[in-house]
Amino acid sequence: MTISTRKATRRNPFEILLETLVRVAGYSAVVFVALIFVFLMRETLPTFGEIETGDLFSRRWYPIEDYFGILPLLSGSLVITLGAALIAIPFGLMTAVYIAEIAPRWLRELLKPLVEVLGGIPSVVLGFLGILVLAPLVRRILHVPTGLTAFTGAVLLAGMAIPTIVSVAEDALDAVPKAYRDAALALGATRWQTIWRVALPAARSGVLTAIMLGIGRAMGETMTVMMVTGNAPQIPAGLNALFMPLRTMTATIAAEMGEVANGSVHYHVLFTIGLTLFLISLAVNLTASAVLFRARRRAERLLS
Repeated sequence: MTISTRKATRRNPFEILLETLVRVAGYSAVVFVALIFVFLMRETLPTFGEIETGDLFSRRWYPIEDYFGILPLLSGSLVITLGAALIAIPFGLMTAVYIAEIAPRWLRELLKPLVEVLGGIPSVVLGFLGILVLAPLVRRILHVPTGLTAFTGAVLLAGMAIPTIVSVAEDALDAVPKAYRDAALALGATRWQTIWRVALPAARSGVLTAIMLGIGRAMGETMTVMMVTGNAPQIPAGLNALFMPLRTMTATIAAEMGEVANGSVHYHVLFTIGLTLFLISLAVNLTASAVLFRARRRAERLLS
């Protein structure tokens, strides 16, 4: 081995330090999530000794009279999140496709920063606009008793999720090699067929990540839904569930945690709600990871 080869194989102390910091940061993320889970479990476990499981999953939430049923809160969160997803996913994907595949370059350079700026608007500002503008509009157009409904919250949450979906999905589409599009066009495919059957499938993993991030943003939002959904803890009934006041788990924690007595039954139930949110988010992320893993394995098998 020559002297130059030995110098090349000798590791730079800065590289060793940087690699160690990256490894510690990666491990710390897992440790922090585990610590959050342990903390939530510690504060949640006394709940099952203080109230019965059937009462915890009952249909009524009224802590003043010792009714701690979380089903209205869970169903309210699901209805509003699903409503936001039904609005945000198609609009977000269509906008990402337009910016990445159709818009001229000058317009793309204008729209991409604008979308990212929209994603940074504080949620309390959107909630304020929802109360002053959107809620009265919903009440007049839909002829409902109040504009503070699940639909109003879903529209605002969709507005918060769309910039995330657009930004991540557009980056994924932009990363698809231009040779894929040129090959499809050379084979006689139209521009739309190239987008739908070549670009989008090639960017599937990034698009799915964008959707999961957008849904996670909507699911974890607090201030907006607390301001515009009416905060009525009731079970959604029928197809008109979107047009009635509902209450979410995040809004309940934000509204009541500051007033509850430390160590009380109400206190522990709020942590139970927090643990439920944590487990739902974990399930969504694990499902997305499983789908991405299967797609990656399928692509590897096709290439081999």
